Amino acid sequence: MVEKIKNIVVFVKDIKAARRFYREQLGLAAGQETEYMMEFLPAEGTALGVSLAMHEAAQKLVGRHTGITFTVKDLEELYTRLTREGVRFTEPLEKSPWGKMAVVADPDGNEFALVEM
Repeated sequence: MVEKIKNIVVFVKDIKAARRFYREQLGLAAGQETEYMMEFLPAEGTALGVSLAMHEAAQKLVGRHTGITFTVKDLEELYTRLTREGVRFTEPLEKSPWGKMAVVADPDGNEFALVEM
């Protein structure tokens, strides 16, 4: 019987650029790390894995919308800072009655929604 999701993995081609993006720019809490993979948000129950796409099947998954949404505090400040640092947003910051949202891309083009409710 399945109990929960342990982790979700996003594949990248440039692990060094990914490390900077996820750890330094997004500020995700780091967990285990090797030269081929990193784990983020391990204490949250479901971790985000970032792994080097070494196999052909994994390489096909690089650079797409992941369907993953991060909840963010002070999205406007994060959006401004990341934009200033040259991070690419595929959908700009929008405000709506339920909150704020933007879609950000990592250096390999993997997209994530950022929301503040």
